[in-house]
Amino acid sequence: MANLCIIPARGGSKRIPRKNIKPFLGKPIIAYSIEAALKSNLFDEVMVSTDDTEIAEIAKKHGAKVPFMRSKKNSNDFATTMSVLQEVMESYKMRGQLFENVCCIYPCAPFVTKDKLQSAYHKLLDESLDSVFPVIEFTTPVERSLNIRENKVTFKYPEYTNTRSQDIEQSYYDAGQFYWMNWQAVSKQNKILTSNSGAVIVSHIEAQDIDNEVDWKLAELKYQLKNIVS
Repeated sequence: MANLCIIPARGGSKRIPRKNIKPFLGKPIIAYSIEAALKSNLFDEVMVSTDDTEIAEIAKKHGAKVPFMRSKKNSNDFATTMSVLQEVMESYKMRGQLFENVCCIYPCAPFVTKDKLQSAYHKLLDESLDSVFPVIEFTTPVERSLNIRENKVTFKYPEYTNTRSQDIEQSYYDAGQFYWMNWQAVSKQNKILTSNSGAVIVSHIEAQDIDNEVDWKLAELKYQLKNIVS
């Protein structure tokens, strides 16, 4: 059973310049994703999809392969994760290499570990799922969220105005770390989240969206705290 790890890391980050190779507690943040993939011993190949030569060199330095560069079409702000994955898989197919399972790990995901990757992979296989990825609990019910329009506050879901929070079903959101996929299943449907997808739940200290400099500092603090606690 051939498994491929794809780490998509383009060079044109806008909100945090050079985000994918910016030092995170002493080493390029992409190195954490590469090292977790390699340590998991799950992959026949760990590759980085990039359009940037500096990112490619750093990726190779930390043990990943960059067998080809990403196209301009999939290097702009509108390229989707799925379109990048499809391009990579088609390029491997043209080289005569086929993979049954694919794991897309984002380059700015320092909280990914070999244990998480292994746990999600076994869930994918054991439950015959199309995809598996980490999710986080919303700390408050989304059904009690509010709208502000013309300086007036209203319930977004007024039908839950008098519902106790403990009576509302727990909701989750994508942790934005990685996706394990049965490639044939997801490529056929052209989407990662299908009607046959599963999840592994991670805590808030094990994840952090990194969209600006404040997020970056929070991620570093969480990472350090997590290591102290563990």
